Amino acid sequence: MNLQVLKPKLVKREISGVLLLDKPSGISSNNALQIAKRIFAARKAGHTGTLDPMATGLLPICFGEATKFSWALLGADKTYEATLRLGYISTTGDAEGEISVASQIEPRYLKFSLPQIEAVLASFTGAIKQVPPMYSALKHRGKPMYAYAREGVEIERQPRDAFIHDLHIDSLEGNEMRILVKCGTGTYIRTLAEDIGKALGCGGAYLTFLRRSILDGFDLSHTYTLDALEAMSLPQRDRCLLPADTLMRGCPAATLDAAAVISLLQGRTIGSYFSTDSLQEGQKIRLYDQENRFLGLGEMTGGGEIIPKRLMSASLS
Repeated sequence: MNLQVLKPKLVKREISGVLLLDKPSGISSNNALQIAKRIFAARKAGHTGTLDPMATGLLPICFGEATKFSWALLGADKTYEATLRLGYISTTGDAEGEISVASQIEPRYLKFSLPQIEAVLASFTGAIKQVPPMYSALKHRGKPMYAYAREGVEIERQPRDAFIHDLHIDSLEGNEMRILVKCGTGTYIRTLAEDIGKALGCGGAYLTFLRRSILDGFDLSHTYTLDALEAMSLPQRDRCLLPADTLMRGCPAATLDAAAVISLLQGRTIGSYFSTDSLQEGQKIRLYDQENRFLGLGEMTGGGEIIPKRLMSASLS
């Protein structure tokens, strides 16, 4: 008689923390999130913004209580390493689409001087306008643009504001140009590649490589790959997690006395018993108790008081 061997049911854990994941190419951010959630046997998880499936690099993933603060990185500046193939265009703006020659000039005959490239890149630095690509998650009537694109439907898109803090060339081999981009939120690197190709007079360009290397001060030196995490024991994996307040390290911090902690956990406004000269109305503040335990976020009022905004559930026990 054949007996079926049943695998023990995985018990989900109530863990909290932030994982800096080095996302591999070829999977969506949500797939990477689900794999990480399984590896950590976590009950609750979420990410802080997506990367394209072809893109690799820094993808912070929040577990448990840290998911309450995942929004903190949504508007953060980002740095990308990108490789452009000049003289060609892609239906998706990257290597996954249908590729065609962008102009009447054969790409192998394209010649660019360094001053010419630097002048073009300088023209894209600062405040710019971008037309979002069809292959994007931007919604139209509740449906993402990429869904229309896959159906062969073109939707008119209005230019949107973007900001490029820094843009420079790293290398150029033939018609393959590697660039480094530091940009604000909402910047489409595929669109930037296409626009750079057009400005260089070669009809366009598409991305063959994209890697996010920095996000709001976090960089790749503190990331872990899915393969590396799979090879670890559960205690080793847990040691890879950063505390939830890491996401808000740019916010000022305040240490509360016992009375203020009680008021905070009861949802009451806290008096301005510490100096608030440099704080403005609406400023988010990290709040800690006398033992340096993170309690959550507060917000300054116009009268210099602090109202609780987002608290750690563990603090309520």
